[in-house]
Amino acid sequence: MAIDNHKRKLLKSSAAALALSPWLTACSSSSLQREKAALVSCSRTANGHFSAVVADSNGYPIYSIPLPERGHGVAISPNGELGVAFARRPGNYMQLFNIETGKSYAITASSPDRYFYGHGVFSSDGMTLYTTEGERKTSQGIIGVYQLRDYQLIKVNEFSGFGIGPHEVIRVDDITLAIGVGGVHTDGRTPLNLESMQPALVYLSTESGEVVERVGLAEHKLSIRHLSQTHDGRVLCGQQYRGEPEDGVPLVAIHQRGGALIPLKAEPEEWLRFNHYIASIAVLGTHVVATSPRGNCYGVWDLEANQLTEIVSLVDASGVVVEQSGLNSPQWHISSGAGKVVNRTESGIVTSHQTNVMWDNHWNRIPLK
Repeated sequence: MAIDNHKRKLLKSSAAALALSPWLTACSSSSLQREKAALVSCSRTANGHFSAVVADSNGYPIYSIPLPERGHGVAISPNGELGVAFARRPGNYMQLFNIETGKSYAITASSPDRYFYGHGVFSSDGMTLYTTEGERKTSQGIIGVYQLRDYQLIKVNEFSGFGIGPHEVIRVDDITLAIGVGGVHTDGRTPLNLESMQPALVYLSTESGEVVERVGLAEHKLSIRHLSQTHDGRVLCGQQYRGEPEDGVPLVAIHQRGGALIPLKAEPEEWLRFNHYIASIAVLGTHVVATSPRGNCYGVWDLEANQLTEIVSLVDASGVVVEQSGLNSPQWHISSGAGKVVNRTESGIVTSHQTNVMWDNHWNRIPLK
């Protein structure tokens, strides 16, 4: 009964957001919308409501899907048909929706003893969703395993025993997940174990739920948060530093299976520009872009030389995603919580424009059919 009451509350909040959402438009032609739809992100509105926004390749909104509370990450099915928006941690819901039409399906509320931690990823066939979750009392990490049935997400399994406070999860291949384990036990968003936290990058079998590899960092207060993957299979990790404000510690590291986590290089004063937090990471060719909303900037690294090449100021720098198809040259799309969208090629050609969307931390690219 507690779950039903909570679900009713979420649905009522979602209905209120629907009535006030300034970008929601009728879908007169789903095929026309599909041709334009390229990006998905959670967002905030000036009047205090929240939504997931489907946008074109320039970040201009096509329509929005109302959310009952602030969202964070979005998982997109491999065929580009479905999206799932996750509540910001410690979250109480995930919202399934149709990217092609903008239709919302049943909202999934967390159980009374669980939180959602803001991220999830679909299996390669699009029939299973893996989510990062945690026990409310202990912050022990859970990977929730959900089957997609008649446009509903049904929990069928849980994987556990890999650490405290997981955040982003990505699929590195058909049978392996990579998880950014933050290591932080929290009461709500208040950390309780900073002196004993044990962050790690963990690889998990999707078949058995067993840990197949685990690697940590020398600095135990570097909470591993956000992940990305290079074209040759290496995993990049963005961190949140939980130590002293004056410490300029590396906030991005890269991992080759079987090896150690190798920090990307920058001077301590350069790391301090990021204000101890990396929000999103995306790789294009041999370069990586990492954003920091708290630092109001993004950084560009040359992975071959392991060298920081540029730090660029951008107010509330949030999501970053790579577009490699279409009429444009391959490029990063970088978003801002103040609505600005920056397009940047690997050679450093930059264009930008303003949208009316207050973008949240992450952007996702919709796969082309």
